[in-house]
Amino acid sequence: MAARNVRYVRYPTAAPPARPVAAPPTGGGRPPGPPTDLPVLAAAESVSTGDARAMSRVLFRRLAELEEGTYEYAYVRNTLVELNMALVRFAAARFRANPEPMEDIVQVGTIGLIKAIDRFEVERGLEFTTFAVPTISGEIKRFFRDTTWAVHVPRRLKDLRVELARATDAFAAEYDRAPTPAELADRLGQSVEEVTEALTAANGYHCSSTDAQSDPEDGEGALAARTGMVEHGFEAVENLQALKPLIAALPEREQRILSLRFGEELTQSQIGARLGLSQMHVSRLLSRTLAELREGLLAEE
Repeated sequence: MAARNVRYVRYPTAAPPARPVAAPPTGGGRPPGPPTDLPVLAAAESVSTGDARAMSRVLFRRLAELEEGTYEYAYVRNTLVELNMALVRFAAARFRANPEPMEDIVQVGTIGLIKAIDRFEVERGLEFTTFAVPTISGEIKRFFRDTTWAVHVPRRLKDLRVELARATDAFAAEYDRAPTPAELADRLGQSVEEVTEALTAANGYHCSSTDAQSDPEDGEGALAARTGMVEHGFEAVENLQALKPLIAALPEREQRILSLRFGEELTQSQIGARLGLSQMHVSRLLSRTLAELREGLLAEE
């Protein structure tokens, strides 16, 4: 019977190893093969899902016994990466509607897979897929959050922008024209004001480079040559707009304390005298309220 063609699993070129790996021995000799106590694997793409899970369990137990930086450790770890690339493609498929190239999304997801492999603990008794998919998806979402939005936009508007894009495509396919904000609001069950705000926020998804040249007919050169100084007050305005709904959700007393402290610029003692509270009580309420607002702002990012 003819020997079956096999190949050792190689590390995907999309993402470099996250940890240093010892180089194979030099001197003209061939690099060592896989650890002798592991089976020789066929091409990873030919392995079924069930077999990949079973092999991953064996490999994770073996990985825990190996020393980091050795060739055997690198072989096992890289094999785990390629065996589980299907998880990356599965997670990346959820973001197919995003304008970013799928190749870039898969590359970022591969980094998430590597992190999941490095952090996975076999003794917890969980399936690797249960642990890996959220880690991979989180890495992709973090990539979008950090690289695609040009300005600060609250999360609710980011989520609504995706819904608006889908609703706009569906409406255009049905009526052969672009919808109005009122029609989008009716379709999504949102207010016209909320839809308008989300449409405006969508303009911050991409931005043009200040080095980009204007229309040659204008002859005005790059945008940077025609802009004024940086206005640092814009950041304060953005924060104020993001704080408005958070402040509106506070109890009336806390809203009053914020108004007296930052509107009328009263001291904590003066606020306490105005509201019939002790200075210590005002201090605790103010600290708690500011912490809630800070947490709300971070959640909006």
